[in-house]
Amino acid sequence: MTLDDWSCIFTAMGRTSDAQNKILDAAKMLIEQRGYSALGVAEICSTAGVPKGSFYYFFESKQALALTVIDDHWAAQRQQWVELLSSDHDPLRRLRDLFEATENVQRTAQQKAGLVVGCLFGNLALELSNQAEEIRDRLQEIFAAQIDLIERVVVEAKDLGLAGASIDTRDTARSIVALMEGRALFAKLLNDPAQLEALWRNCLDLLQVPAQARAN
Repeated sequence: MTLDDWSCIFTAMGRTSDAQNKILDAAKMLIEQRGYSALGVAEICSTAGVPKGSFYYFFESKQALALTVIDDHWAAQRQQWVELLSSDHDPLRRLRDLFEATENVQRTAQQKAGLVVGCLFGNLALELSNQAEEIRDRLQEIFAAQIDLIERVVVEAKDLGLAGASIDTRDTARSIVALMEGRALFAKLLNDPAQLEALWRNCLDLLQVPAQARAN
């Protein structure tokens, strides 16, 4: 690195959170819009408005940055999921609230950038699951955690008689997560967040919800 790079690093040490957050925000935006493999450190730093030398003060590699982006995104998403799925609403309403929030995320992204970005985790799983073992393992953990959160609501719905008595709650929760990923993929492919509107109807079928309960 050049003397200017080192100078920028020492300057960044005094404003760690600001520079690091700029890099994280830029990387997340670029990964969502263009994918991971096509990105270089120089482009990420240019978009973030920080010198390349600062990047290596915070992250040892592009993969280390990607893992941090994944963890940062999951922390925010998990908080939202927990809040929605543990509300005072009945379990079916909580699931519907989650689907509506998911759709709103994609609509907001389209309004801001003109593009439906899809699911960060699903995008990276498709792109890197056969290339980066550490990223694949982390994504597996996140999807398992999502399934755990949804299964708790599915169990409650089943116990209350709002879902079919014969459903396997774990398998159904896994299918709901897969359904969300698939709908997000189509929304991105078609640049159409309305593809997510079918989540609720599809979920009712997976849960084998009786007709009388669907009217609520």
